Amino acid sequence: MALADTERGVSNCGDPGSPFSEIIELNVGGQVYVTRHKTLIAVPDSLLWNMFSKKSPKELARDSKGRFFLDRDGFLFRYILDYLRDLNLVLPDYFPEKSRLQREADFFQLRDLAKRLSPRVIKDDSISEEISQSDTEEGAQQCGSSGGMETLRAMSVSGAMRSPSLDSKKSGYITIGYRGSYTIGRDIQTDAKFRRVARITVCGKTALAKEVFGDTLNESRDPDRPPERYTSRYYLKYNFLEQAFDKLTEVGFHMVACSSTGTCAYTSNDPNEDKIWTSYTEYVFCRD
Repeated sequence: MALADTERGVSNCGDPGSPFSEIIELNVGGQVYVTRHKTLIAVPDSLLWNMFSKKSPKELARDSKGRFFLDRDGFLFRYILDYLRDLNLVLPDYFPEKSRLQREADFFQLRDLAKRLSPRVIKDDSISEEISQSDTEEGAQQCGSSGGMETLRAMSVSGAMRSPSLDSKKSGYITIGYRGSYTIGRDIQTDAKFRRVARITVCGKTALAKEVFGDTLNESRDPDRPPERYTSRYYLKYNFLEQAFDKLTEVGFHMVACSSTGTCAYTSNDPNEDKIWTSYTEYVFCRD
């Protein structure tokens, strides 16, 4: 009875010699996943293979509800699990977490996946160092020392002209919004608390938002959004408006409009107490 309870009441319909149920529930960093036992042991000698084939259920850590617990990134584990299902790697466009996913692949001892995520293998953002080096060396050998230098210069110029970073700068709008609070100090008060920003939201086309803010963009509320779709659910990992403005300016955006509203959220008849106001402000940026 104890074993049936800890296995979440799922009968063992898989390998008759395994103490694990066919269906396994996992808690990875607070995210719950349900998968098959054979999926977890799909890659021999991996960490999950050792956990769920070499150990017994009693040896593995569990959460308060009896699910097997892994203290790792719960969001990125979805890609680890997808890879284990068919040993194929499929990532969304403009995926900003490749380096962190490679770290997770190394932790789970998935060598082939970690190799695929290596910067020398991934070529969808720019020409890889390996290809650039081989091309330039070949050009130098064919043209000799002086001619080779001229070839390198020409290739550098043409490469810059074809740079994906330049070609990808498309026109569009990004709206920055924030909800904050502030107090209006009394005449005798010199330490009034002014703007306090709770969260900076980012609205606009997914591709533009990722281009501008990169790793500082929190996508947890709207993950895997296609690059040509629009979203209003992204927000930034910091609370400084000027930092967001600097990022936008660096990539060619300029402010074209803004609006703000404010309401009194707390007031008292006591003249010695401050009035607390809340506000919502939006700034619209454009790149032509």
